[in-house]
Formats: sequence, structure tokens, C-alpha cells
Amino acid sequence: MSAVLRAYEEARARRARVVLPEQDARIAAAAARLRSERLAEVVPLAEVSEALVEALISVRPVSEALARRMLEKPLYRAAAMVTAGLADAMVAGVATPTRRVIEAASIGIGLAEGVALPSSFFLMLFPDGRELIFADCALNVAPDAGGLADIARASARSGAALLGRAEVALLSFSTGASGAGPSVEMVRAAAEATGFAGPVQADAALNAAIAAAKGVAGGQANVLVFPSLDAGNIAYKLAQELGRAQAVGPFLQGFRRPVCDLSRGATVEDIVAATAVTLAMG
Repeated sequence: MSAVLRAYEEARARRARVVLPEQDARIAAAAARLRSERLAEVVPLAEVSEALVEALISVRPVSEALARRMLEKPLYRAAAMVTAGLADAMVAGVATPTRRVIEAASIGIGLAEGVALPSSFFLMLFPDGRELIFADCALNVAPDAGGLADIARASARSGAALLGRAEVALLSFSTGASGAGPSVEMVRAAAEATGFAGPVQADAALNAAIAAAKGVAGGQANVLVFPSLDAGNIAYKLAQELGRAQAVGPFLQGFRRPVCDLSRGATVEDIVAATAVTLAMG
């Protein structure tokens, strides 16, 4: 059973509450599907209340007056609902730029412990049955060592939630001490900060025989962390075109509670699937 089908089963078992704050025909149709297929309880956007004001201020200390002004915006109100316990996840993005979804989630929900940088991942499903997490392929252009460490930590949580295990490899053009350069040292610093494998080349990360030949442990990675957006985006598109992989996502990660940023071209089916996967990570 694929990770997506497992996510559907997990969502049905949990029947978690999701808030969909945007006004769009696709959102309305997806909400109906989520209800009819018993994937989630879709909760309506709440009115501004003292509970939501307190929730927002608990994440980002601001004046009560400013908090109330923020909560007039549906995305901020939805994020505060998650913090206040009125919803378990927020799904948005069909009518809102990614930066606005991230801004609202950062202010209204906040980042997970030990994470200072939100990031994204794709769930990659290959024809031979392999399932991998690719990160970050959609959000952070050129993270530094600290940012890459944040991406790795968040990706490990995503891998554990969706795949049942997270064997993380921080990828580079060099394995171990075989090469040098600014990007290698950046990956090395991130690996040392997190305890994950790296720097490691992609073949050694995925193939135990090659890892052994190169004198490193591993070869069983299912969470691949790329050193830049260039590398990650190119890799997932090559996997699609040459490896016939299905790329599901991108999904946001690194927040205290589940948040999903939808593509503005998302179909109803895309919204339903993205919501199920998001809730499975809750």
C-alpha cells in the first residue's frame, strides 16, 4: 500500500478537524468530498474571539489591538484556530501566494521546537515501490548550514510520519572527506549539527554496496535532503521525467501543527489528497 493510500486510511481513522479558510469553488467541492469520504471534519472559519486573540498572542507577542487586526484576515484566523485547538490543521493556497500562507502559519501557529526555518518536501513514489522524501525542492533557495539542519530535522519528522521510518541523508557531490568546497562544508556542518548522514553522494545514500565501497555506513536512506533549491528541484523533476516517479506535494513542514500550502492550480482531487497527507502527519 502506497504512502498516499496509508494517509487516506490514517485520515479516516483520525477524522481530524481541518479548516479551509479560502473562498473558492474547488475548496467547497473538496470540503464536500472530505466529509462524504469521512476523511476529515471540515470546521468553518470561526469569528474573532478572545480565545483566538490569546492564541495568536501566545505564538507571536503583539498588542491585543494588532492581534485583532491580524485576525480579520482569514488565514491568520485559521492559523489561530489551530493553536487554540479549534482545528487540527490548516489547508490553504489555492487563492493565496505561498509567502502569505507561510507568514500566517509562522505568526499564528509557530515553528516546531528546534526549527527556525520552514521548508517543504515532495513525497516521491517510484514505479518499483520505493517511497522517498525529497527536501527542500520548492521553498528555500540557498539555505545556510543552520537552515539545512532545520530542513533535515523537519524532513525526518515528515519521513517518520508518512513512511514509518526516517533514514536521512544530506546530499553533496562529495562523500565523507573525499571532496572539499563551500557547499560540502555547509552540508558537513549541517550533518554534524543533526547527527544525520552527510555529506554523502546520492548513490551512496541509496545503495548499500556503493556506500560500503566508499567507506561509509548507510545506503538505506529514504529521506534525501538537497543542499540547495537548484539541486532539489532539478532532482525531483528528473525523477519524474526519467524515473517515472509520481511527485506528491509540495507540503510545508517545520511548523508546530500541520499546515498545507496548496498550488493555485490545484484540482479538487489534489486538495483532497493534500489534506489527507497533511492530516496523516498530525
